[in-house]
Amino acid sequence: MQPTNAKKRKSSRSKPDLPNTRRIERNLRKYFPNRLPSNLPRHVAIIMDGNGRWAQERGLPRVEGHRRGAKSVAAVVAISREIGIDYLTLYAFSSENWRRPRLEVNSLMHLLDEYLSGELSEMLEHGIRLKAIGDLSRLPRAVRIHLEQVIRRTSEGRGMTLVLALSYGGRSEIVHMARQAAEDARVGILDPARIDERYVSDHLYTAGIPDPDLLVRTAGEYRLSNFLLWQTAYTELYVTKKLWPQFRRTEYVKALLAYADRERRYGMTHEQIAAQRRKK
Repeated sequence: MQPTNAKKRKSSRSKPDLPNTRRIERNLRKYFPNRLPSNLPRHVAIIMDGNGRWAQERGLPRVEGHRRGAKSVAAVVAISREIGIDYLTLYAFSSENWRRPRLEVNSLMHLLDEYLSGELSEMLEHGIRLKAIGDLSRLPRAVRIHLEQVIRRTSEGRGMTLVLALSYGGRSEIVHMARQAAEDARVGILDPARIDERYVSDHLYTAGIPDPDLLVRTAGEYRLSNFLLWQTAYTELYVTKKLWPQFRRTEYVKALLAYADRERRYGMTHEQIAAQRRKK
């Protein structure tokens, strides 16, 4: 994935789209009728956990849980777009998920293909740009080609960026970056002294995408599960016991309000943060 041109991105946002701004304000009042959040995350990442459990609790095949979870994806994408979230990253399929039963893996790949077909028109209509991160070479050829086609067709979208983490593992992402840096240093392209945090960020799968402000995990598990290990160093975490198929408007609003109530200090004191706010 190539880094985004930051200067170009800044200039494209220099003139606010007033009709779009008013639309977002109306949507905020719709989703937060009792209290408007003081601030919203620019980038939300979600570990969508609990599809299998949801199905098993109801005596259904696991694939039905995944199918129901796809409806939660559609709901969260729509809400994020409507309230002005710029980036939404969904942990759709981890590198460890390849170890699951073949039937379940095949079903997940089929559901991904269905999602791409079913949501393309929605993405194009609302200016949603699709990106994917992970070892995409492991995806079935037909699914990978379909994914690449949808990414190309939505590449001009400016409404929101939807990032699907597919065949993704945070550790393998860092290893991939380290190997690339080592090879560049070996052939003389890179001076090892130039490797800093900015260099690492610019050579991960997520290059050009800001780090998540909020990470939501469903199904009550308190772990990152190898997801965005580098990028979530200062991300606010929110865990709900709701299973992913149950995560819809009400639960998402709760997560966003919880984020709005937090003070992000980045190692500073409360007094320093307050002083910065007064200067603004």
